[in-house]
Amino acid sequence: MKATERTPGSRSRWIMLLGTLGPAFVASVAYVDPGNVAANLTAGARYSYLLVWVLVIANAMAMLIQYQSAKLGVVTGRTMPEILGQRLGRTARRLYWAQAEVVALATDLAEVVGGALALHLLFQVPLPLGAVIIGAVSMAILAIQDFRTQQRFELAIVGLLAVITIGFLTGLAMSPPAPARVLGGLVPQFDGPDSILLAASMLGATVMPHAIYVHSALARDRHRSDPDEHFGAPAILRLLRSTRVDVVVALGVAGVVNIGMLLLAASTLAGAEGTDTIEGAHASIQSALGPAVGAIFAVGLLASGLASTAVGAYAGATIMEGLLERRIPLVLRRSITLIPSIVVLALGVDPTWSLVVSQVVLSFGIPFALIPLIRLGSTKSVVGDHVMRLPLAIASWISAALVVALNMVLLWLTFAAGS
Repeated sequence: MKATERTPGSRSRWIMLLGTLGPAFVASVAYVDPGNVAANLTAGARYSYLLVWVLVIANAMAMLIQYQSAKLGVVTGRTMPEILGQRLGRTARRLYWAQAEVVALATDLAEVVGGALALHLLFQVPLPLGAVIIGAVSMAILAIQDFRTQQRFELAIVGLLAVITIGFLTGLAMSPPAPARVLGGLVPQFDGPDSILLAASMLGATVMPHAIYVHSALARDRHRSDPDEHFGAPAILRLLRSTRVDVVVALGVAGVVNIGMLLLAASTLAGAEGTDTIEGAHASIQSALGPAVGAIFAVGLLASGLASTAVGAYAGATIMEGLLERRIPLVLRRSITLIPSIVVLALGVDPTWSLVVSQVVLSFGIPFALIPLIRLGSTKSVVGDHVMRLPLAIASWISAALVVALNMVLLWLTFAAGS
């Protein structure tokens, strides 16, 4: 009888939990965008399993960081850019916005170029035209968020995430990696300056600055649409518990996809000519595993570009509104930020290299998002009794230190090579 009495309550709790999931899945799309594809395939093709450890560490950091961002939105009812905008002076606020916009543009470049590449692989669409098509479709996705409900926007993004997962992991199921070599790749190591550049690119592609900013907005909009509405401690704790589940599941899926891409390149593409570009990798996958798998991979890349460019535009709008208290329509912003990507493709810049470089730019933007997030999450006047506990704060600062150290090494290697 007791078991029967518990069943409805247990079922109700599961229904309530499922109803609160979603924001982290939208943010997680930033972790499986075309920049990830370029960085991970290049790493696997050039260095086989050597850099698996980078993705494992980066994904653990991503879970920690994204939870802190979502927690900030849930507890305060405000986005991270809004809180920073209230605490910074006018000049500092504008400078901070400028660097965040550079990061957002680098993100957008990777996403649009990746989507255009997918259209070229599938239908031989010229790359500049493909960029225009990707931009137009992303506007339609953004319109769902603008004029309907956030839940429908989340469902659209989750659907694309499912396509991404299938697209990038199908080949791995047909060409499984060597378990012993995968374990060997978990040992931290490098193989020269180029491997460090790729590690920075993989880190920049995995721990995404714009995802840090936008997750606080996604969680706020879902749970705390009115920042002045009173939420008691029990309600906040329930929301934080469901947020942890949301983050772990969503980022867990993204981590599996990322590692799967690297393992696919290591098991199928390592040593082959021309496989350190997305086009070359697609051709090799198609040759080794068949045209059907090659087409599925390209569809996954297309879904990645469409989903991530919509989320990227949403993030850019969140940053501008919070820091400058300026709001422009998402569709107009999407139109403006599309221009650099079209120009890059029209000039004939190598698409895969532009993707990798964009991820390095993102890597340098991480500390500007991560360090303020840690400080805000540790400030009682901001989050009240929900300040980070000491172990979590230590882990967060270690993550920030690792990012900064890797970037400093990368800078030193770059200048040393040029001297």
